[in-house]
Amino acid sequence: MANTAPNQAAPNQALAHGRYIRGSVSKVRRVLDQIRGQSYREALIMLEFMPFRSTGPITKVLRSAVANAEHNLGLDPATLVVTGATADMGPSLKRYRPRAQGRAYAIKKQTCHISIAVAPSA
Repeated sequence: MANTAPNQAAPNQALAHGRYIRGSVSKVRRVLDQIRGQSYREALIMLEFMPFRSTGPITKVLRSAVANAEHNLGLDPATLVVTGATADMGPSLKRYRPRAQGRAYAIKKQTCHISIAVAPSA
Protein backbone atom coordinates (compact mmCIF):
# COMPACT_ATOMS: atom_id res chain seq x y z
CA MET A 1 0.00 0.00 0.00
CA ALA A 2 1.34 3.40 -0.96
CA ASN A 3 2.08 6.02 1.64
CA THR A 4 -0.53 8.77 1.22
CA ALA A 5 0.63 10.94 4.12
CA PRO A 6 2.00 14.21 2.72
CA ASN A 7 4.19 15.07 5.72
CA GLN A 8 7.49 15.49 3.88
CA ALA A 9 7.48 17.26 0.53
CA ALA A 10 9.22 15.56 -2.38
CA PRO A 11 11.42 17.86 -4.50
CA ASN A 12 8.65 18.37 -7.08
CA GLN A 13 5.73 18.42 -4.65
CA ALA A 14 3.84 21.31 -3.04
CA LEU A 15 2.05 21.03 0.31
CA ALA A 16 -0.71 22.95 2.03
CA HIS A 17 -2.20 22.48 5.48
CA GLY A 18 -5.48 23.56 7.01
CA ARG A 19 -5.27 23.48 10.78
CA TYR A 20 -8.04 23.42 13.40
CA ILE A 21 -10.85 22.99 10.86
CA ARG A 22 -14.21 22.43 12.55
CA GLY A 23 -15.55 19.07 11.49
CA SER A 24 -15.23 15.38 12.08
CA VAL A 25 -12.15 13.58 10.75
CA SER A 26 -14.25 10.75 9.32
CA LYS A 27 -16.51 13.16 7.42
CA VAL A 28 -13.50 14.98 5.95
CA ARG A 29 -11.76 11.72 5.01
CA ARG A 30 -14.71 10.48 2.96
CA VAL A 31 -14.30 13.55 0.72
CA LEU A 32 -10.49 13.37 0.57
CA ASP A 33 -10.67 9.71 -0.51
CA GLN A 34 -12.66 10.82 -3.57
CA ILE A 35 -10.18 13.47 -4.78
CA ARG A 36 -6.91 11.64 -4.06
CA GLY A 37 -5.22 10.77 -7.37
CA GLN A 38 -7.39 13.15 -9.43
CA SER A 39 -6.10 16.05 -11.49
CA TYR A 40 -6.52 19.54 -10.04
CA ARG A 41 -9.36 20.46 -12.42
CA GLU A 42 -11.25 17.20 -11.82
CA ALA A 43 -10.85 17.56 -8.06
CA LEU A 44 -12.27 21.10 -8.13
CA ILE A 45 -15.27 19.97 -10.18
CA MET A 46 -15.91 17.04 -7.84
CA LEU A 47 -15.68 19.26 -4.76
CA GLU A 48 -18.04 21.82 -6.27
CA PHE A 49 -20.84 19.29 -6.73
CA MET A 50 -20.44 17.17 -3.58
CA PRO A 51 -23.21 17.78 -1.02
CA PHE A 52 -20.92 17.78 2.04
CA ARG A 53 -20.09 20.68 4.37
CA SER A 54 -16.41 19.76 4.48
CA THR A 55 -15.87 20.53 0.79
CA GLY A 56 -15.47 24.27 1.56
CA PRO A 57 -12.33 24.01 3.72
CA ILE A 58 -10.93 21.23 1.50
CA THR A 59 -11.31 23.46 -1.57
CA LYS A 60 -9.44 26.27 0.20
CA VAL A 61 -6.55 23.96 1.13
CA LEU A 62 -6.42 22.51 -2.41
CA ARG A 63 -6.28 25.99 -3.96
CA SER A 64 -3.53 26.92 -1.49
CA ALA A 65 -1.48 23.85 -2.45
CA VAL A 66 -1.79 24.73 -6.15
CA ALA A 67 -0.83 28.35 -5.44
CA ASN A 68 2.22 27.10 -3.52
CA ALA A 69 3.19 24.89 -6.48
CA GLU A 70 2.77 27.77 -8.90
CA HIS A 71 4.59 30.39 -6.82
CA ASN A 72 7.33 28.38 -5.11
CA LEU A 73 8.09 25.73 -7.74
CA GLY A 74 6.93 27.43 -10.96
CA LEU A 75 4.63 24.54 -11.94
CA ASP A 76 1.69 24.80 -14.33
CA PRO A 77 -1.66 24.24 -12.53
CA ALA A 78 -3.06 22.36 -15.54
CA THR A 79 -0.55 19.53 -15.04
CA LEU A 80 -0.99 19.10 -11.27
CA VAL A 81 -2.38 15.96 -9.64
CA VAL A 82 -3.47 15.47 -6.01
CA THR A 83 -0.80 13.02 -4.83
CA GLY A 84 -1.62 13.04 -1.13
CA ALA A 85 -4.64 14.05 0.93
CA THR A 86 -4.98 13.27 4.62
CA ALA A 87 -7.04 14.39 7.59
CA ASP A 88 -5.73 14.04 11.13
CA MET A 89 -7.54 14.63 14.38
CA GLY A 90 -7.16 18.01 16.05
CA PRO A 91 -8.08 19.09 19.56
CA SER A 92 -11.73 18.98 20.61
CA LEU A 93 -13.59 22.06 21.80
CA LYS A 94 -15.34 21.19 25.05
CA ARG A 95 -18.79 22.67 25.60
CA TYR A 96 -21.43 21.88 28.23
CA ARG A 97 -25.18 21.54 27.83
CA PRO A 98 -27.36 22.22 30.87
CA ARG A 99 -29.66 19.33 31.78
CA ALA A 100 -32.29 18.63 34.39
CA GLN A 101 -31.62 18.71 38.14
CA GLY A 102 -28.39 20.70 37.89
CA ARG A 103 -26.56 18.26 35.67
CA ALA A 104 -24.44 19.16 32.65
CA TYR A 105 -23.66 17.00 29.62
CA ALA A 106 -20.30 17.43 27.92
CA ILE A 107 -20.37 18.17 24.19
CA LYS A 108 -17.15 17.64 22.20
CA LYS A 109 -16.91 19.70 19.03
CA GLN A 110 -14.26 18.01 16.91
CA THR A 111 -11.58 19.68 14.83
CA CYS A 112 -9.22 18.24 12.24
CA HIS A 113 -6.04 19.08 10.35
CA ILE A 114 -6.20 18.75 6.54
CA SER A 115 -3.02 18.18 4.48
CA ILE A 116 -2.98 18.12 0.67
CA ALA A 117 0.03 17.51 -1.60
CA VAL A 118 0.08 18.20 -5.34
CA ALA A 119 2.72 17.25 -7.91
CA PRO A 120 2.96 17.34 -11.70
CA SER A 121 1.62 14.28 -13.50
CA ALA A 122 4.29 11.87 -14.65
